[in-house]
Amino acid sequence: QVQLVESGGGLVQPGKSLRLSCTASGTIFGIEDMDWYRQAPGKEREWVARVSRDGKSYYADFVKGRFTISRDNAANTLYLQLDSPKPEDTAVYICHAELATYSDYRYRHYWGQGTQVTVSS
Repeated sequence: QVQLVESGGGLVQPGKSLRLSCTASGTIFGIEDMDWYRQAPGKEREWVARVSRDGKSYYADFVKGRFTISRDNAANTLYLQLDSPKPEDTAVYICHAELATYSDYRYRHYWGQGTQVTVSS
């Protein structure tokens, strides 16, 4: 059984920094792309950033230059560094991974439960 568990959320002041983590656990054979999404109250879920297995990163325009996505393949962990967050970045941040387990080696999509980030002074 695979689990993605996020951590690191909380209250942060505008302009300060916060780092989110997401660790995948289970009988994992391999992980391809990993993403962060977010969902604010009353809004649809939106894609934030992606990092490929070999470390290439991609960002939504609204976070370029402020957020940094990275991963530790040995630890099956995904990170999102939030620098200079704004109040409009307030949302539940959700981890996504495309991964395969030793049960059948087929790549499937997995989601975490999310971690709340509130940007406020």
